[in-house]
Amino acid sequence: MTHDQDWATADYVVVDVEGNGAQPPQLVELALVAIHDGSIGPARTWLVPPPDPITWQARRVHGISDDDVAGAPPVEQVAEEVLEALGNSVLVGHAVHVDVAVLSRSLPDWAVPDTIDTLRLARQAFGLPSYSLGALVRHRGLDSGPPQGMRPHRAGYDATVTARLFVDLATALVPGGATREALLRAGGRARPRLADEAPPTLFDPFGPLTTP
Repeated sequence: MTHDQDWATADYVVVDVEGNGAQPPQLVELALVAIHDGSIGPARTWLVPPPDPITWQARRVHGISDDDVAGAPPVEQVAEEVLEALGNSVLVGHAVHVDVAVLSRSLPDWAVPDTIDTLRLARQAFGLPSYSLGALVRHRGLDSGPPQGMRPHRAGYDATVTARLFVDLATALVPGGATREALLRAGGRARPRLADEAPPTLFDPFGPLTTP
């Protein structure tokens, strides 16, 4: 597949992780949402007992306690299943470098694929006071009808709405839809830029968009 094809010809998997509050964070919950042929699939989630207890600060954010993960299998037992779900898809996340760092420590056999950061894309698309996932989801009206039992700051919910945000960015803001190459260029891993090189962009010449 050539990189300049329509974005929906590629497979993506959207990731969100929740940690235990340690530094560096240890995995507590993981969610993956596949996007195939432009369609968003259901979230797959795993609870994982971290090596160290979950801090009260982290528990206040995601609501997951040590008791909640006490009976869950360790990451080593679910690693093969997670790696299969990740496959060779392009990895998408909001501030995806955080998810990549946690996954890399948790899955030492994992080879990091191409990545796209919805945070980087959104900063190019909108002029907003906040680019948090919650603010973007509200701004674009993507929070309607969340799957039953899901709530913000749990991995399943956050991965699901990040998938919606990614599809919205790929389809609604570029006439005719974005290409995979453009998404990778604008939202891929940051790299040093040459002095005479223009910054990567997906949405020029249309400028920042401020309304859904």
